[in-house]
Amino acid sequence: MRLLIVDDHAQMRRTIRSILADHADEVLEAEDGDQAVDAFGAFRPDWTIMDLQMPGVGGLEATRRILKMDPAAQVVIVTENDEPQLKGSAEDAGAVAFVTKDRLLDLHRLLGRRRATP
Repeated sequence: MRLLIVDDHAQMRRTIRSILADHADEVLEAEDGDQAVDAFGAFRPDWTIMDLQMPGVGGLEATRRILKMDPAAQVVIVTENDEPQLKGSAEDAGAVAFVTKDRLLDLHRLLGRRRATP
């Protein structure tokens, strides 16, 4: 499985990479939404794990851009904020799931249960 991890904090990217290590054959990281869109286009991951709040282009806009490139893209929003409005915005942007950073182990279960489509 190919995985793109997008977060402006290197430690959070390392943590997510560690949690998902047994799911991913290849992992690419990006620090912001612009890098995420470029990386997605070049790497074509099976899953994109996307932070919401980043400098420059945020996670919602990056998700919209990625899904415009590939409507079948599987983007999981990861954030510290567990607000219903944000969940709705993530869904509207096209994210397939919404995970709070205090529940990162849910990513392991989510990717294990929902394999990427070929």
